[in-house]
Order: sequence, then C-alpha cells, then structure tokens
Amino acid sequence: MAKAKKVLLINSHLTYPNWTEGTLNNAFYQAAKDFFRSTSIEVLETTIEDGYNPKEEVQKHLEADIVILQMPVNWFGAPWIYKKYVDEVFNTGLFSKTFLTDDGRTKDDPTKQYGTGGHLQGKKFMICATWNAPAEAFDNPAQPLMQGKSVADLFLNITSNYRFCGYEIMEGFNCFDIFRRSDIAKDLENYPLHLKEVFRLSHLSQRENLN
Repeated sequence: MAKAKKVLLINSHLTYPNWTEGTLNNAFYQAAKDFFRSTSIEVLETTIEDGYNPKEEVQKHLEADIVILQMPVNWFGAPWIYKKYVDEVFNTGLFSKTFLTDDGRTKDDPTKQYGTGGHLQGKKFMICATWNAPAEAFDNPAQPLMQGKSVADLFLNITSNYRFCGYEIMEGFNCFDIFRRSDIAKDLENYPLHLKEVFRLSHLSQRENLN
C-alpha cells in the first residue's frame, strides 16, 4: 500500500491592525487546504504569527511531500517573521543533519558542486503570493523597477533555501495588483486549478502520484 501523501501549508502573513488583516492570504491558504483535502492528501499547517516549535516544524518538513508558502509581498519579500522562521527551522534541520549534512562539496570528489548536499530530494516547494505590484512589472526590460527580472528572480532568496536542501521548486501562483483590481475572486477560483496542474493531481483522487 502506497504511503499517504502530505502537504505542509505555511502562512507567513503578519497582521498590522487597521491596515492589513490577512483576509486575502487566509482565503488562498484555505483554498489550498480545501483542495488538498479533496484529493485525500493530509494537510499539515503552520501559521507563523501564532507561534511554532522549530523541532516540530522540522518534523513537518520531513513528513510533507509538498511545502507551500503563503505570503503577502512586503517590501519585495516575505514578512520578517518568515525570515526568523527560516533561520530557526533550517538551522535546527542542519544541526540535526536531517535537512542536510553539508553543502555538497567534498575533498574526494571535486565535481560535486555547492548546494547539492541536501537530504530532502523528491520533495516539492511552491510560493503563493499576493502583490500590490501589477503583473506587467515583471519580465519586461522596459519596466524601470524590475528591469526585466521575473517573480522567480525576486524570490530566489526564498526558494534557494529549499533547493539547497534538495527540494524541487515548482511554478508559483501570484495574485497581482490587489488594491486596484476588482476581479481577484477569479484568482481564488483559478488557484486550485494551478495546484492541480503543477502537482499533477486528479481532483478527488489519490491514485496519481506526485512525481
């Protein structure tokens, strides 16, 4: 009998009262939770703002086949509580030698490259982000701020942590221009379709594997 699949959903929203309450990020988080439960995939959850135990978070990462970070883009990155979370959880995974043992290089084999020493191969990581920025700000050299860079370029500091430990980085989902658009509900409708396609899952079926 095949081992049941698990997904870890991480909500990194940081509440600023009377300014940003996290309603939209919570909606995407709930959409992902509902989708994976409908596919009979067990959902593990962490809301960073509510507190966490680094050792328990390491265990969740070890159990989960998929990790999805839900985040608002605050000043072109995740809220600062996510960096604190990463430092504490990934250092715990390093010290326990469960995430990785070293950086991949060895004296015996000079062909082994930096960033290939992770122990978590076969796992997948994805970001779902909400933005004030419009989609056209990216992948366009004529745009003065990003100068042709992509969302993936901007998030390299986040995805590199997971790639360093062996994860495959999956195509993210972005909800752009949230303060100016009136059709954000369409993104919430399309998000489960994105998850289905990216992870090659059949709705209401656990027969297909994730690889």
